[in-house]
Amino acid sequence: MMRTIPYYYRVDRREIAFLRFIVEAYEGIAVLSTVDQRNGIVVLHVPPGCEEAVSGLIGDLSSSMRLESVDME
Repeated sequence: MMRTIPYYYRVDRREIAFLRFIVEAYEGIAVLSTVDQRNGIVVLHVPPGCEEAVSGLIGDLSSSMRLESVDME
């Protein structure tokens, strides 16, 4: 089983489906799971080597939607 790196974000809960659609369009870049739908907390499970691509995608998306990094440790 491949290990992934989790990145947690708070988003507007109405945007979760849109964010999932965008992430899935970039096949293999990450898998999005909803942690807390009510509070809009999602996690991106990023495979090693894809961190830079995900960072770029999040940077681009954050100009049009709220993507607040959340520390879940």
